[in-house]
Amino acid sequence: MPVEVILPKVDMDMATGRISKWFFEANAPVKKGEVLFEIETDKAAMEVDAPASGVLRDVVGAEGVDIAVGSAVAWIYEEGEAYAKRPAATGTATVFPKAAEGGGASAGPILVPAAAKGETVRATPLARRLARQAGLDLASVAGSGPHGRVTRADVEARTAADAAQVVVPAPAVAAEIARPADVPRPAETVRRLFAEGSYEVVPHTSMRRTIARRLVEAKSTVPHFYLSADCSIDALLTLRTELNASAPQVDGKPDYKISVNDMVIKAYAMALRAVPGANVSWEEDHLLKHRHADIGVAVSVPGGLITPIVRRAEIKTLSSISNEMKDLAARAREGKLKGEEYQGGTGAISNLGMFGVRDFAAIVNPPHATILAVGAGERRPVIVGDAVKAATLMTVTLSTDHRAVDGALGAELLAAFRSYIERPMAMIV
Repeated sequence: MPVEVILPKVDMDMATGRISKWFFEANAPVKKGEVLFEIETDKAAMEVDAPASGVLRDVVGAEGVDIAVGSAVAWIYEEGEAYAKRPAATGTATVFPKAAEGGGASAGPILVPAAAKGETVRATPLARRLARQAGLDLASVAGSGPHGRVTRADVEARTAADAAQVVVPAPAVAAEIARPADVPRPAETVRRLFAEGSYEVVPHTSMRRTIARRLVEAKSTVPHFYLSADCSIDALLTLRTELNASAPQVDGKPDYKISVNDMVIKAYAMALRAVPGANVSWEEDHLLKHRHADIGVAVSVPGGLITPIVRRAEIKTLSSISNEMKDLAARAREGKLKGEEYQGGTGAISNLGMFGVRDFAAIVNPPHATILAVGAGERRPVIVGDAVKAATLMTVTLSTDHRAVDGALGAELLAAFRSYIERPMAMIV
């Protein structure tokens, strides 16, 4: 019996995914464990292995289009197993995606499992109600719940996908007909301000849509509170130079090369341990008080950013943090992070100092209750007693979710961080 190749759920919020690349063509022999295809999620690219050995057939999951989680995208037949091509209409619902911006042909059909005619559809009560309200036939919706049960997320994902289809549902057609000719569509309210041909239309990626949605939600629902401080980093820079100079050689290269950012991660993690009331996540009925400081570090990647997490950073050495961050950042830029490597975290750091930015404020992104924005270290005049001296100062701004971390607690956390930065030996003893 052929083995289904399923589009898996590789992210907590994932309802649909895109196959960015197939590594095998139809009718090619494959071995169990070989990488069959790559999925583009909202935050990263994930490789999916073959679940069995045999011959890959009926590749129905097209590249570059949204496919419901749990859908069969191909089948693997055993060598010599009888094969009859699967009719596209059997056990599937065909959805034709919208052509790309600027015209052009459709990218092809998406095939998602659906209930056979006359078969009872398993669905949650809420999913049934939402489907009724949307005028959606539940039999055409792929279920991601236990035993293929249709859930609220499945219905919402399907209705969202339908909104972008070539064949527009009747209510939307009526709305378009009713729209006065001189009332622009939402996109046209921007485009009408610019001369035709003076711009290029670049479709949003899944990552960019997710960033936009999460940050609008965070800025709209999280009451932000900001505190800033100047940290003297001369002692830190001296210690960093000494530590790197003493790094053991492995194959003719230093075993580690610690950066200022690595020391900032360590200092922030230790500050969260020292001020446990700030190492929290907000829930409507509770605060989650974390036992360890898991620090998310913003990394710029093509098309957006991602925050890989250094787990238990408060108990790791600076050299371990340095090597771990280099690995996480490299794989983040390649789109190779696993979900657990960027999901969660108890606090975050965003460092723009390498771009010469002196100070800025970052947006808290739940489940974090705090994020530290780090500016560039620069030589500035400071007053010591009655004398003016030069010192290397780094401005940092702490953003807090004021529901969980109020002003006084945030100030205590920032003071603890500053203490570790200005007395860096405390991070290694």
